[in-house]
Amino acid sequence: MQTKLMYLSDLRFNIDTWKRELRFHFNEMDTFEEKLEEIVQREQDPINLIKLEVFQNRIMIEKDAISKLLHRCRNKIANINNVDFNENIDGRLQNEQRTLKEDMRTYIKLHYDLKEEMMDYFLEVL
Repeated sequence: MQTKLMYLSDLRFNIDTWKRELRFHFNEMDTFEEKLEEIVQREQDPINLIKLEVFQNRIMIEKDAISKLLHRCRNKIANINNVDFNENIDGRLQNEQRTLKEDMRTYIKLHYDLKEEMMDYFLEVL
């Protein structure tokens, strides 16, 4: 039981950290959206406007992904709060964490790829 409590504590810490990071990224996407809105006001080049629209669409997709991951984190916390201490630690909770962990890893990689592309675009048009 002590091992299970320690595992669940670590799991809760991971999820809380991911939630903070996801909220930060969501706010960061708002900032990038604002910058794109500034650019659209003065940009005349049709190629740059197409790129801008692509970034706006990717931001919407990213925000949707963030919302879904936050929802999964909330569900995970609910599972932790309703844990069955007689359940084997190698069971459901551990397997679910691995999936969320991998999804977070993939999301973070994609987020930073998008961020880098957007920063390059800003250098190009600003």
